[in-house]
Amino acid sequence: MKKVLFATTALIATAGVAAADVTISGYGRFGLDYNNANANTGVNKWGYAATGASKTNLTSRLRLNFDMSTETDAGVTLGAQFRVQADSDNGEAGTGGWNGARFYASYGGFELGVGNIYGAIEWAPLVYLDTRSSGVGITGMNDAHAVINVNAENGAGGGEYYNWDYYSSTGSGANGVEVMYSAGGFSGHLSYSEQNDEVIGDPAVLVEEGTRRTAAFVSYNWSNWIVTLAAQDSNQEWEDKLFFAIQGDFGQYWAKAAIADNDGIKKYGLYGGMDFGAASSLVLWVNHEDKVSSSDVANGRYNNDRAVNADGTAGTAYGVNYSYDLGGGASFEAGAQRLPNKQTQVQAGVYFSF
Repeated sequence: MKKVLFATTALIATAGVAAADVTISGYGRFGLDYNNANANTGVNKWGYAATGASKTNLTSRLRLNFDMSTETDAGVTLGAQFRVQADSDNGEAGTGGWNGARFYASYGGFELGVGNIYGAIEWAPLVYLDTRSSGVGITGMNDAHAVINVNAENGAGGGEYYNWDYYSSTGSGANGVEVMYSAGGFSGHLSYSEQNDEVIGDPAVLVEEGTRRTAAFVSYNWSNWIVTLAAQDSNQEWEDKLFFAIQGDFGQYWAKAAIADNDGIKKYGLYGGMDFGAASSLVLWVNHEDKVSSSDVANGRYNNDRAVNADGTAGTAYGVNYSYDLGGGASFEAGAQRLPNKQTQVQAGVYFSF
């Protein structure tokens, strides 16, 4: 669910055929992850069945990105991208797997994408942190810093987290369509996805309506400031979103404020960072998630009030990330975060890109 820069390029051409670019790049990361929500036996801190994972584990990822493109005689670029990724988390070793492809056509500042789309909410500037993991530590810690992630169940990452379209690294993705445009300091993005309905019998009877999402953002960058407005409309419960953020850069310092209405759950965040020394940077954040309304709870929405559910995420969370540039595309990353439900994570490790 993170943005990717493609680097190493191989040029492939045959006589009488336009040259095509094939780009291969990626990154690796590994380190230690402490999570006090894990439990080996019995139940975890909130009463859920233990998964067998220790509180402290090795975590790692290897990602390879493949980007292919060609240019027509009219100057239109046609391309596709996909990746293979292997993850090991919570003490479980993983094997590599391919994701669904994204196809695109671009001309000037315009791009049309189909397949495993980026998604307008996911791609909106200022949603994530400007760190190697786009979050805290070396994994991002499920992006609890993001104001569009709310109402987790059984720890960050569950519940209503990531209930929008995004480029899937290990699955088929949303299989949607999107239009992107940029000119000067302006950028805009509109995306739509539709999943098949679930039916049974002959003649078929509708069991469940497939997810349909429409999302958009507009963003403007001027001088040392950037502002973003984004929204999502979905036919599924609790998935509508409205997001606004503004960030200013002041030399070695930067500051950001963000707010989101997540189908009735408001979440606010303040973020700041600084560069210091020859190669160090520090990011700090704090956010607050409001409680679910009683009417939503009555309609089946999970109650994030910790007085009702111990794993509820209503309240104030905070985190910190430290990065040291090792040169050659490598860095040391360390971070920690604390959620309202008393889930604490601490990570340290290294990133290297190629």
